[in-house]
Amino acid sequence: MITQTNQPSKLYKPIFQTKILSEIIIFVALAGALSLISHSFFSLPQGGSINLGMVPILWLAIRRGPKIGIFAGVVFGFVDFALTPSSIVHPLQLILDYPLAFACLGLAGLFRNLTAAGPAIGVLVAGAGRFVCHFASGVVFFAMYAPEGVSPLVYSAIYNASYLVPAIAVCAAIILILQKSKILDIYK
Repeated sequence: MITQTNQPSKLYKPIFQTKILSEIIIFVALAGALSLISHSFFSLPQGGSINLGMVPILWLAIRRGPKIGIFAGVVFGFVDFALTPSSIVHPLQLILDYPLAFACLGLAGLFRNLTAAGPAIGVLVAGAGRFVCHFASGVVFFAMYAPEGVSPLVYSAIYNASYLVPAIAVCAAIILILQKSKILDIYK
């Protein structure tokens, strides 16, 4: 005789609770919408923009921690790739510029329980992680765009910093406003 209970099976343990999974889906969708809007205002020739889509992923990482933030960042990386026309020259470049770069946004979750400045520090560390991914991709796969006599290292650093530094500053300001308003803690 088979009986049905409301208890979860001991053989199957979900990776994320339904509430958390729903939150991930909503935040990634919001990030995608903000990313689409951001890309329409400012975009560099070889890719890169002041992407406000980072804010929901950073917010989620700070709310729920690095594991959930990194997962949401990977998902958002694929969403951002699907939303933006981009030139992919190698599969490793795709991984560096999209899922891995946006996964770094989840690193903000490592600083969620730090002092009042924790979220801002988290945004800076997450932005630095994203910069490293794009920088490596630029050096390896886009060196041919460096002007004559300019090192690919210098070119990649300047190119990627030109949009990531303002994006990180804007995202840090928005996260600090959200933190001050206590909205980061809503519905935990």
